[in-house]
Order: sequence, then C-alpha cells, then structure tokens
Amino acid sequence: MPAGRETLLRWRPRAYLLLGAAALLLVVAVAERNPVPLFLALPFLLAGPAAALAGPRSTPHLTASRNQAGSAMDVRIGGAIRSAERVDPRDLFVELPRPAGLTETARPLFERTRDEVRFRLSWRAAEPAMVTVPAPRVVWRDATGLVERSTTLDAPGLVVERYPPELLRIGAIKLRRTMVLPGETLSRQIGPSGMFYGIRDAAPNDPPRRINWPASARTGRLLANEFQVDRTGDVLLVLDARGTELGPVVDDRLLSVSRAAAAGIADSFLREKARVGVGVFGEFLDAVPLGTGRAQRDRVRTALLNARLTPPGAPSERCAISLSRYFPPGVTTILFSTLVDDTISDLLPYLRRRGFPVVVLSPSPLPVLSESTILSAQDEAVAARLSRLLRRDRIASAWREAPTIDWEEYWSLGRFVEFLRRPGTRRLG
Repeated sequence: MPAGRETLLRWRPRAYLLLGAAALLLVVAVAERNPVPLFLALPFLLAGPAAALAGPRSTPHLTASRNQAGSAMDVRIGGAIRSAERVDPRDLFVELPRPAGLTETARPLFERTRDEVRFRLSWRAAEPAMVTVPAPRVVWRDATGLVERSTTLDAPGLVVERYPPELLRIGAIKLRRTMVLPGETLSRQIGPSGMFYGIRDAAPNDPPRRINWPASARTGRLLANEFQVDRTGDVLLVLDARGTELGPVVDDRLLSVSRAAAAGIADSFLREKARVGVGVFGEFLDAVPLGTGRAQRDRVRTALLNARLTPPGAPSERCAISLSRYFPPGVTTILFSTLVDDTISDLLPYLRRRGFPVVVLSPSPLPVLSESTILSAQDEAVAARLSRLLRRDRIASAWREAPTIDWEEYWSLGRFVEFLRRPGTRRLG
C-alpha cells in the first residue's frame, strides 16, 4: 500500500451497513414527511465519525520483540507488541504470517495487558529449513469495529534455522589441508599444538603460555597465538540454484533443504575458526569469498537467504570459471545439487578441471515426489521403483567424477559426516 494511504482511516463493512440504514431512514422520513425516522438516522450517521475521533489522530507507532525456541522439527515463536503512544492494546488486531515450509500445530495464543499484546506460536518444520519470519501485521480498530487505521511496526529480523543434528559438530572434523599458505615453511620448533598460524583475541579458557604478551601490551587487550592444528581446512559451499524438469515447486523445496544444510555446515565450521566461502549459481554466480568470524557468518547467512531459484539453461562451465575468480584451487568444495538431469551433472567435470576437489551432497527428489500421486497403488509402486533405479544410475554416474552422497532422509546426514571423517570410503549413496 502506498505510504500516503497508510495514514488514512479505512471504513469497515459494518460502517457501510450503518450508513445504508441511515440513508434508508432518511428516504422514509422524506417520503412520509415524518421527522421521527430522521432522528433515528442521526446516531447511525454520527457513529462512524465519533469512532474515528475516539482513536489516534495519526498512524500509531509500535515496537515488537520476538524470540524463538524449540529444536529439530519443533518451532516456537513468542513475542510482544508495545505502543509508545496512548493506544489501548485491546484495540490492536495482530496478524502473524507463517513462512513457507512451516506448518501450524496449534492456534496462536494472545494475551492482552494494559501495556502490550503478547503472542505465542507453535509451528512444525517438516523438512530442514532456513526461513525469515515476516513481521506481524497490526491494525488499530475501534471498539465498535467501524473504522481501522494502519500502524508502523519496528520489528527486528527473525530467522528460523532447522538442520540435521549431525551438523552441530561437523566443524570439529579436521579436514585435510586443501591449500598452502603463501610463504609457509616447515620448522622443527613448533608450538604446543602445531605450526604457528597467527594472532587472535584471547579466549577465557586460553592458558597463560598461549597468550602473546608483547602483542597484548602493544594493543592493550589480551591476544593469543593461533596454531595450524587448531584450524580446519577451508570450505567452499556451492549451491546449484538452476531450475530442473521437476518444476519450480519441487525445485524450490529442494533448494530450501540445501540452503538449511549449507547454513548448518557453515555455522559449525565458522565456530571452529575455519574459513568458509559460499557460491550460489543460478544464471550467474553470487559469491562470498573465504572468511571467518561473526561478520563472515552474517555474510554467509545473507547470501543463503537471498538464494532464489533461476530458470534452467545457464551453462555449467560459467560456474567453474566464476568460482576460479573468487576462490583458490584446492579448497574443499561441497556442492549441493539434485543431479536430476545431464545439465546439472555436467558441472562436476568442469569443477574438477579447474582444480576444485568436490564432494556432492545431493538432496533426493523422491520423498517430495512421493507425496503427490494420481496413480493406483500398483502403478505407484512400479513408478517408485523405476524412479529409484533412475536415481541410483544418476548417483553412480556422478561417482565417476566426485564422491556423491544421496541425501534421501532429510533429517539425517550421518553418511555425509562419516565420509568427511573417512574420505577414503567409496560408495555412500
């Protein structure tokens, strides 16, 4: 709605009914030449303006606080809406939109006090998800329900992340070194936990011998030495956001699952002080270069939240060329791809030729396709068997280029974690 119209009052359907009744009484008064219907119509005519004058004169300004709880599939959202002006919370009507991918398990609960409107939501995530919860929509309505006015609401962003529990500790896996640092030389004199790498802010549990006292004296804050054994290998997460023959509905659900898994992997490795980069390939490549720290976590999250499905047809070689511009060869690359058709599968040889050691995490479309069927039970069993055979053939073809994990149970990534621990394992699809 345009900003200029948001400040105007809007008449509710009940107000039009009263105006219609008043007009009818006026017609009766004129036709019968009787002043009694005229006096009866007067309250109906004045009810609307009186309700408008009884409310706020301008657009009410509200603030909202929200928090989330729950784990795995359970999502619970709580919060409160307050007004800095003299607006009765009982006159505020709140609409809480639900993002796609979450289902409602119980009706919203509201509690109105003299100062605020509190609410509680109970949702369920049927699949791993990383979604932004829209801000509540709040309107002011008078007690009689004749007029309403829009409000302005300041609500901080809220992102719900639900991914397989195995990803919480996946960053603790020490990946093989995937690149050599510039000027790196080996020395027999090593620190308490490996080769010296750099200096970082000291943590509360760092022992005194790890504190770099000269550097701490120069900067005025405690700094600690960081060693190579403390670090894992660099990780590059690549999402293939090109559409497939499955259609936009199925493709969007699979992209949402991949986005949630990528967020969990990135968050776990960043907590272990590893460098993480992200590339989202649609028509072109959107890249977040390798980095670490909280700022990198926010950049990765923003890039994943902005990942959108694009039409098919973008050449796979464009992705490999673009990745070589942002990331050095040799970095461990985790590719999220459905491997549905040959165009998607062609990306693997291009990445390998550019020097990116790829591990493919492929969300299977079979669980999504099995939800909707128009066939009989016997035909559905035959179709499911043929789809599974075709899927196994796709995975086997991808294994010729790179290790491939067939991710069919969306809430479990045990096989993927096991592969990172033992990269010599062959077939995990």
